[in-house]
Amino acid sequence: MDLEQLAGEVLKRVEGRQRMIVAVAGPPGSGKSTLADALAELLVAKGESAVVLPMDGFHMDNGILEARGLLKRKGAPETFDVRGFADILEAVRTGSEEVLVPVFDRSREIAIASARPIAPETRIIVAEGNYLLLDETPWSRLADAFDLTILLSPPRAVLEERLRARWVYYGLDEAGIEWKLYGNDLPNGDRIREKARVADITLEAIALPE
Repeated sequence: MDLEQLAGEVLKRVEGRQRMIVAVAGPPGSGKSTLADALAELLVAKGESAVVLPMDGFHMDNGILEARGLLKRKGAPETFDVRGFADILEAVRTGSEEVLVPVFDRSREIAIASARPIAPETRIIVAEGNYLLLDETPWSRLADAFDLTILLSPPRAVLEERLRARWVYYGLDEAGIEWKLYGNDLPNGDRIREKARVADITLEAIALPE
């Protein structure tokens, strides 16, 4: 399946709806953020209204994570405000007023509050994040939150290569990269593959426009 076909599936399912929420999930390094952005852009180009709602904006603050002994595991399922994300999804589902959502700044490793508006007239919300399909409490409370679910799950070797390149780009030393890869990112990805609910569409990769 390519991006054009995926957009066609979304457009088919949005017919007759006032609002549709699409979930794009996958392990760290799977390309889900790139896919979500590209999908929303293509839907807009086709005359629809669409916006991305990133799960990463709901990272717990570093102070809370440090107090709970979770700072080194930042990015694991236990380090997100799941209730806050679920509440935002519920507000977005209602669609009766503008909803302001947080966005994560990876260069500073912080979430920026109220950084992206979702207007009431926006019909398609593309939610993206690692754990949207994770079948574990409290993430399982999201089971009925989406109208279409997409799981992007490349082979583990591909994820490892991409993640290493990511942390090199952000200036981590070799010890830091080793921890990020084998102490956090790849185990989190394994957990997603083992415990994700079955998605409507599952892809190893998707062709995106240059």
